[in-house]
Parts: sequence; C-alpha cells; structure tokens
Amino acid sequence: MSEEFFLEIGTEEIPARFLPDAMKNLEELLKKEFEKNRLSYGIIRTFSTPRRICALVEELSSYQDDLIVEKMGPAKKVAFDINGNPLKPALGFAKSQGLKVDDLIVKETPRGEYVFAIKKIKGKEALEVLKTILPDIILKIPFPKTMRWNSLSIRFVRPIHWIVAILSGKVIPFSLENIKSGNKTFGHRFMKPNSFEINSFSDYIMKTEETFVIVDPDKRKKMIENDIKKEAKKVNGMPLMVEGLLEEVIFLTEYPNLILGSFDKEFLMLPSEVLTNAMVEHQRYFPIIDNEGSIMPYFIAVNNILPKEKDLIKNGHERVLRARLSDARFYFDEDLMVKMDKWVEELKKVVFQTKLGTSYEKMTRFKALALFISELLDINKQEKIDRAATLCKADLVSGMVGEFPKLQGVMGRIYAIKAGEDIEVADAIYEHYLPRFSGDKLPTGPIGDIISIADRMDTIIGCFGIGIIPTGTQDPYGLRRHTLAIINIIIRKGYRISLSKIIDKSLELIAEKIERPKDDIKREVLVFFRSRFFSLLVSQGFSPDLVEGVLSANFDDLYDALLRVEALNRMRKREEFLPLAIAFKRVMNILKERALVEVNPELFEESQEKKLFSSIQHIKEKFNNLINESKYDDALFLLASLKEDIDQFFDHVLVMADDKRIRENRLALLDGVASLFTRIADFSKISVE
Repeated sequence: MSEEFFLEIGTEEIPARFLPDAMKNLEELLKKEFEKNRLSYGIIRTFSTPRRICALVEELSSYQDDLIVEKMGPAKKVAFDINGNPLKPALGFAKSQGLKVDDLIVKETPRGEYVFAIKKIKGKEALEVLKTILPDIILKIPFPKTMRWNSLSIRFVRPIHWIVAILSGKVIPFSLENIKSGNKTFGHRFMKPNSFEINSFSDYIMKTEETFVIVDPDKRKKMIENDIKKEAKKVNGMPLMVEGLLEEVIFLTEYPNLILGSFDKEFLMLPSEVLTNAMVEHQRYFPIIDNEGSIMPYFIAVNNILPKEKDLIKNGHERVLRARLSDARFYFDEDLMVKMDKWVEELKKVVFQTKLGTSYEKMTRFKALALFISELLDINKQEKIDRAATLCKADLVSGMVGEFPKLQGVMGRIYAIKAGEDIEVADAIYEHYLPRFSGDKLPTGPIGDIISIADRMDTIIGCFGIGIIPTGTQDPYGLRRHTLAIINIIIRKGYRISLSKIIDKSLELIAEKIERPKDDIKREVLVFFRSRFFSLLVSQGFSPDLVEGVLSANFDDLYDALLRVEALNRMRKREEFLPLAIAFKRVMNILKERALVEVNPELFEESQEKKLFSSIQHIKEKFNNLINESKYDDALFLLASLKEDIDQFFDHVLVMADDKRIRENRLALLDGVASLFTRIADFSKISVE
C-alpha cells in the first residue's frame, strides 16, 4: 500500500530570496530521511509562499521495508560438539539474540565457519516513523539567517505559527515545543485569514485558492507573466523583464494582483538606468518599454491583495515613485554641477577598509597595477588606463550613488560622457565592475578588463595581507567572486599573463599596509586562485583528475592552462592517450626525484637507451616550439611517438644499475622524458583506468 503525505509549515513572512533554496533543501532532507528509514516514495513536490513552505509526497510506503539483520557469533567449533549438539557459547549467543538455538545458522567466512543469527525486523508504520523524523527535518532546513521567538529554544527563519502534517487524511502527531501538528491551515493573511481543516492535498489546493492563496510558485509565475503582458498592452508597451525581479515578486505574494501606474513624462529626462533602478530596486515595479526599448512613463506593480479601491492603491504606488524620481532628478542635477576630479579628491575622506586605507589610496594602488598589467599585455593605452582608473571610483561620493548605490559605475560612465571624457574611458568606468556575478557579461574592451583585474587583485591581496581570508560561511569582501572574475576575464579574453607577476606587483604596491609576510600571502593567494580555477574547470565538464594533472604542472598562465586542459581532454578520447599516460607513469614510478646530473651519451651501454636519447633529441626542438606556440594537440602527438622507445627502454635496460655513474645517467635520461611531459601536465595525477 502507498500513502499521500503532505506537510505545511506556516510562518510569518519569509524573505523572498530564501524560499527557492528552502524548497530544494526540504525535498533533499525528505529524500535523505526516507531512504535512511527504509520508506519508499514516489514523486516529491515542494511549494512555498511568503507564509508557508510545503511538501507533497506521492506513493509513500505505508510501512518501512523489513530489515534483515545478520549477527556473527562464535566459531562453529566452539559452539557445537562433534555431533552437532549446542554448547554453552551457542546457547548463550542464541539467548542474547532472542532466538532459539535451532534458528542459528552456520556460514563460511574468511576466518572459517562461524555461527550467525539472522533476524528479521518488521518495518514500522510510516505514520510512526514520520512523527519521529519530521521535527528534525523541519528544524534542519538551512537558511542564511534564523531566529528564536517568544520563550522557545528552537530556531527557524521566521516564527512558526502552525504545522499541517497528514498521511492519507490522518494527522501525524508531533510537536515543536508548544507548536503542535494538525490538519488546520489558514487563508490569506489580509483577505481571508480564517482557519480551516484539510484532509488531502487536493482538498488543500481547493480550499487555499478559495481563501486567496496560490501555493504553487509556478502557477503564480504564470499568472504574473500573463497579466503583466495584458497590462503593458493597455499602453502599447512591453514589460521590461529585469533579471531576478519576476522570481522575487513570485515569492513576495500569495495571491498576485497587478496594477498599472504612471509617472510624469518630465522624469523621462533622467537616464534610463536611473528610472529602471528606482522602479526595480526600490519599489519592485516592472518598467514598461516601447518597441524601441525606451522607457515609457508607466510601470506595473505586483500586489499581494485584491484591493477594494484599486485607484487608491494605484495612487499610493504613483506617489511613492514620484517622490523617488524627484529625489533622483535633484541629485542628478546637483551632480552635473560638480567636476569629477573634485570627487576624486573627496575619495581621500572615504575609508575603504580601516587597515587598507581610503578609497583614494586604493585607487592609486590599482591604477599603478593596471599600468603594470598593460605593459605585461603589451596594450598601449596607458593614458586612457590612467584616466579611467583615476575616475572609476569618483561617483561613489556623488549624490546619485549615495541615494542609489547599485548605480555605482553606471553614473560614473554617464557623468564622464557628459563631461567630455573619451568614450573608452567612460565605458571602462562602468565596465571595471564587470562581471558582477557568475555568468555576467565581461568588459567589452581591454581598458575595462585591465582595471577590473587590478582593482580586484588589490582587494584580494589587501585582505589576505591583513588576515581577512574567506571561510566556509564568511567572505565579507567577496574575494571568491573577485577571484573568479579575474580568472574569467583572463581565460575568456585569452590574455597571456603571469598571475605571479601580478601578485608580486600588487604586494609591492600595498607593502606598507599588509601585516603578514609577503611569501605567505603570495602562497595562500595562489592556492586560493588554484582552488577557484579547479572548481570552474570541473563545473565546465572537464574531469577532476585531468584538471588536477594540468594545474599540478603549472597554472601561472591561466589561459595557457585552459588550452592544455582542452587539448588533453581531446586527446583522452583518442586511442593514443592511454599508452601515453601509462608511459609517463612508468617513468615517474622509478624517477622519485629529479636527477642531479646531465645526460652523458658516452655512458650508454644498451641500444635501447641510445635509441630513447636519440628520439628525445630528434623531437625536442620541435616539441618546445609547439609548446611555445601553445599547439598542445600536436605536442601531445609528438610525445606519443616516444611510447615505443620508452617501453623498449624499460623492457631491456636496468635503470638501477650497480655502477653509480650508469645509474645516475639513466635516471637523468628518464628525467629528460619527464620534463617533456610536465610541460603539459603531471600525468601521474591522471587516471588511466
């Protein structure tokens, strides 16, 4: 038999950003506990609104699976006499297991014949199991922040007001301190807050919708998407679907209702970025655009109620937005009267980090680092890099960014253009903040790339230099994000640059601020970069052992490391790869450490060592040229040509000869082979199974 299990945790309003993960985590917790407790199940679906997190489990088994427990007892020879009669050890073992002696069996083991007790533990009813495990499941749902309330000792994201837990209509009885489970839930907090009982999921859905609660976020999403297009069409426009806003309003509402509002056309003189930010970030409104993508003087607000007086609610939204846009226009006009260089001077009063100095000091450091990077990359745009780096933080002290912080960089670009700055300089002011998150766009030009790398590296080195190092849960300066941003800019733009040189220069520029030895900082930062780079490559589908092999050889040039990973990944799919990897492993198995002598051909005694040396010399120049040109596919095929000579060498040559000179010479020859392989990867890290 199977059952329908339904759980609802009713709470005060949960932050919208917490709910998608809460649903996933609840599903995983249920699966884990069902499997642990031998309960088979069918489909698990989770739902949420701001005031409830729910789970539906279909085809949950009515009983646990029976458990067969096998317990080993004494050896047969001490448990029974030669006639098979039970002795004291057998009798005692049977009694301890609650069995008769006749129920014991004898099994062969690696240690000989032993007596075993086989017990079948009948599974408990699912209801009995659930009432035991549900309290822990609920309290184990992870959230970024939790709280305690009243005099209770339990913690949850928000105070729990009720719990529904039913199994095919039966209440699963348990409690979280003074909060008891039941079959009673509640309607919409404002429109129909009355309680009612439910006996199944279908009953729950019907009654909650009657009380203005749409529990399924996918259904709320479709409602909003359909209605938002209808509302925008009323003014011949289209909704501007800003990333993340739709998901946020889905989880801000239990019963979404849309209202079309408008604002004065005079505000359209503000930059579109300002209008969008005011509507989206501050009010969670959807802007409306025309066919050309220009902002129209309209917006759509998503409400959590069906208002009795729609015009009153509409006027309220319009009044709030008007005040916000009036502030924006004031700050915009004020900012346009100030020269950006004056703001640069004001950065001297802005503390970036107590120990790392002001924003002005930080700017001077990463400007110098950016100019250094441009020289390494042979990008001859020093004047523009200098100017863009000087101005890129200026808007932090502008009135507009003070009021709308997410417009940093955006306003800097706008103000720079209005001040007549070069367009590449203006673009870099905005783009040096890119990428802002995983999957975000990159700067479009090299100036933005270079300043982005320099600014982020200064932050990373500075934080490591004063002991602010990310932990499992803490990363206040976003160092993981900054590291991934640097890696992505370098590998996606194909920049050939030494990571170590950038770190060394950054350490030199920040020397008076750091509190730890430079060597320690550099080592830890390189490990940090390696870890992020490894994770990024694995997430892109490359096998962990292959990535580890490449990074173990060298990753100072990140783009070069990527090319080696890609070439090896292609090679791995060919029949030449396995012999190549095996050949290297044979070399490394005997070559525990680098030889300290040069190869002396006059000491060769066997034809096979002469042949291997000759083959190495024959391909060496071509191989090195291919490596220098990053033609790793061709270089790998060239290495594969050594496979036969390496095998012949091992089959006919005694490497560890008694004569020390002969032995060291042969090790030096193998070291020469290894040094070719490790130009690409440490093949000993790569699986050949």
